[in-house]
Amino acid sequence: MPGDLFMLSGTMIEPVDTGNPCVIVQDFGRSAEAFRAEELVAAAPRLVRADWRGATWPPTLVHRDWWNKLGGYSGELSPGMSSDNDFSMKLWDAGCRVFLGVGDSLVYHFLQKSTGKVVKNDGRRQFLNKWRMTQATFDRYFLRRGQPVSGPLAVSEPERTGHLKRALLKSRIKRAFG
Repeated sequence: MPGDLFMLSGTMIEPVDTGNPCVIVQDFGRSAEAFRAEELVAAAPRLVRADWRGATWPPTLVHRDWWNKLGGYSGELSPGMSSDNDFSMKLWDAGCRVFLGVGDSLVYHFLQKSTGKVVKNDGRRQFLNKWRMTQATFDRYFLRRGQPVSGPLAVSEPERTGHLKRALLKSRIKRAFG
C-alpha cells in the first residue's frame, strides 16, 4: 500500500446471486453443517477474480492506528447493519481514498445466518441521517464499488455534477420525507 490509510476487503463467495458485482457466486452449502469445505478448497484456484473498487465490508484490513483514531465501528449502528459503510465513510472523511477488494483473498459467506437471528437496526436510515446521503450514493459515486481496478489504487473525490448531484438531491428529499 502507498501509505497506512487504506481499507482492503476480501472477496466473498456466496451461494446465491444477489446481484452484488463484488462477489463470486458458487454454492458450497448454505449453513455451517452443510458446508462442503473440501469442494471449496479444490475450486478456489479457479474462483479468483480481479481486484475491485469499493471495499467496505468484512473481512477487512485497516491499519490499527486508523481504527483507533476513528473509533472503529460506531455503537449507534449496533447490532451492525450499515456499520461497515459507516466506518468506510469515517475513513473517507479522514482522507482515505484506497478502498480495494482483493480478488484472490476469498471468504465463504453464508449470507444472513447470524444477522437473521437479531433484531436489526435501521442502518440505511441511520447512515442517511448521519452522513446526509444514502449508502448507495456513497458506494456508487465515492467508493465506486464493484468497478475494476485500473490505474492508480486511490480514487479521487467525485465531481458533484450530473448524476451525483441528482443522487444527493434524492438523498436530501429521502432524509426530509422518507
